[in-house]
Amino acid sequence: MTVLILTCEEDVTADMVVVHLNASGVPVVRLDPADLPGAVALSGEYVHGAFRGHLQSAGRLVSISGLRSIWVRRPGTPATRAPDPSDWLTEESSQALYGMLRGSDARWMNHPDAARRARHKPWQLRLAQRCGLPVPATLITSFPQAAREFAERYPDLVVKPVSGAHPQDPPRAVPTSRVAPDTDFSAVAFGPTLLQRRVAKRADIRLTVVGERMLAARKTAGEADEVDVRFASPDVPWQATEVPPRVATAVAAYLRGAELAYGAFDFAEDADGTWWFLECNQSGQFGFVEVETGQPIARAVADWLASPGTEPSSHVNGASGTVR
Repeated sequence: MTVLILTCEEDVTADMVVVHLNASGVPVVRLDPADLPGAVALSGEYVHGAFRGHLQSAGRLVSISGLRSIWVRRPGTPATRAPDPSDWLTEESSQALYGMLRGSDARWMNHPDAARRARHKPWQLRLAQRCGLPVPATLITSFPQAAREFAERYPDLVVKPVSGAHPQDPPRAVPTSRVAPDTDFSAVAFGPTLLQRRVAKRADIRLTVVGERMLAARKTAGEADEVDVRFASPDVPWQATEVPPRVATAVAAYLRGAELAYGAFDFAEDADGTWWFLECNQSGQFGFVEVETGQPIARAVADWLASPGTEPSSHVNGASGTVR
């Protein structure tokens, strides 16, 4: 049985996992959907009530029915490297590839439908609340007056994007920033704005969850104005830390509700030791944490991909993230 990894060519994080899979003797096929059609080819036959499908990449042919697991890591958009790319060809290639893979019995990390839903930050915040994770007071609004009233109740605020990185080429990370006390919020009318009570943090927490395994890392906070750990000083290292039992229980419930096999959680730890939920990235990086802490995250991912467990039934379509 083969592990299929969907990711771009230059993905060091995926490389780390492939090393462990190769060492374990587990067959691996790695491809980028951006190379379909071209360097990647596929075929699927639906005859007499049965399906036979195959993928070919780098001279290797793999049966879709022979896939053990599929890791959707950082795949490119289908057909973007085709000789004559077009929106139509991208849609055709995407439907063909992911439609065939959805019909396999492979385990997913993470299933495309669950991953698409899990990217919505407002949905994340509500699911986190339902699971018992502390969430800072948050407002997402395009009403300037609502923003002004929220700022009166919570004078110390940060503003962050609802969707994440700005989709320019290459994508640009939009930093979380503190809101000035004299802000009038008129510009809120031009687009949904996410305002959140700033957590006076003593540390940032990155909790990487692979299946049922939880690996947490802690980075002591620097200056008081430092609100976005992505732009924090590299002089302060990440260090392995324990996961509080209540957090572990709530995070496990979150992953069940989100139907995710992998999640990279970001928390802000306050002076009382409370971990405040900020977000969960369903395809978040972990290489930098492993390098600094020595935590075996890549091995945990490889072990999950290589294990023979069955894929749980999915309730993504029509599901509301109810904790089960």
